[in-house]
Amino acid sequence: MWTRRALLKASGIGLFSVSIGGTPLFLDQAVKAAPRVRQKRKTLIAIFQRGGMDGLMAVAPFNDPMLSKLRPSLSMGVAPTSLTDLDGEFGLHPAFSSMEPFFQSKQLAIVHGVGSPYPTRSHFDAQDYMETGTPGRKGTQTGWLNRATGLLGHEQSSFQAVSVTKALPLSLYGNQPALAIANLDNFGVLEKRRKKSNKAKSKQVTENYQMIYQRASQDLLRHTGNESFGAIEELKAMKISTYRPAYGASYPKSPLGRSLRQIAQLIKANVGLEIGFAESRGWDTHTRQGTIDGSFARKGRDLSKSIAALWTDLGDYRDDVVLMTMTEFGRSVSENGAGGTDHGRASCLFVLGTQVDGGKIHGHVPRLVPESLEKRRDLPVTTDFRSVFSSVVGTHLNISDDQTLFPGWNGKRLPLLT
Repeated sequence: MWTRRALLKASGIGLFSVSIGGTPLFLDQAVKAAPRVRQKRKTLIAIFQRGGMDGLMAVAPFNDPMLSKLRPSLSMGVAPTSLTDLDGEFGLHPAFSSMEPFFQSKQLAIVHGVGSPYPTRSHFDAQDYMETGTPGRKGTQTGWLNRATGLLGHEQSSFQAVSVTKALPLSLYGNQPALAIANLDNFGVLEKRRKKSNKAKSKQVTENYQMIYQRASQDLLRHTGNESFGAIEELKAMKISTYRPAYGASYPKSPLGRSLRQIAQLIKANVGLEIGFAESRGWDTHTRQGTIDGSFARKGRDLSKSIAALWTDLGDYRDDVVLMTMTEFGRSVSENGAGGTDHGRASCLFVLGTQVDGGKIHGHVPRLVPESLEKRRDLPVTTDFRSVFSSVVGTHLNISDDQTLFPGWNGKRLPLLT
């Protein structure tokens, strides 16, 4: 019996349509007869800042005298051209200024001192632990966002969980259908491993779908048409290439900007998107980190402007959307000899939404004296990332089973949404 999941995952493939071939003819015929998917759903958008963002630079405890002592060339004071005073204790880096109005309007919350309880300075291990939601446990086969998809209790659309990336992130690996869409312009939905050329892959995918199509009963075809094929037709009707963001929103012409623009399109198309994923790379600031300018500021501006553009573009959809950032670890409290910072422990993250308990710095950052630091060098993790993730996805998407979401974890949710 061919199920919807088998249709999407047979032979290890995902829905795929390359630019050189377009949608295969037999799929095109199927979608023409299929009703369109029009379901407005609550949506979680997760952005992974890969490389380890320096939380002490993004949101700095500027009143702590140790900060300038440990970072003589990187610390920044509060001034019109420097940090923005958020609450008298913490200052927002000017590169993130596009997000500051959301903090003032209480839509943006910041969680500081957040990270993994399992110490590792390996990007690969730390990212894997965060994406599987099982710190210190290697070999977990599923990602926490995939498990969250399963806990939603329904399969409403082929576009229920989408990563706008070239490959499916570990966060979305698992038994639940999930798509990696490189570019909506050509429906470039990719499988987990890119081993074959586009031409060869297109032929393989076409043959697999033809086989499935031929073996499917008429009833099953109508069922999958309502969900999978109908969603494709919905996207085609959006006129992707001529899409214009609403309310004057202007996305940066960067990978993150393009990804968030496409996530906004999916949300506004009402194709049933409930979990969207995007990436921001390049946060590994070992050298020439800079202050107002430099590698950190460039990444910060891109992140901030991309998020601000998305939020503006969403308009009336904002009440149904929550956006959350994450990063595998922070940076060392002391700067290094190359004008940067090394791999550390805790960082900070951002949660944006109209139901968020915003305008606050959640979590705890101790004074930066050596005896309060982890191994006398790193900002300690005072908030387990699972406390944040479970709170955000649990409250927003109405998921209560934290044990399935994060196996082996018995902690408490950090209240972030009202």
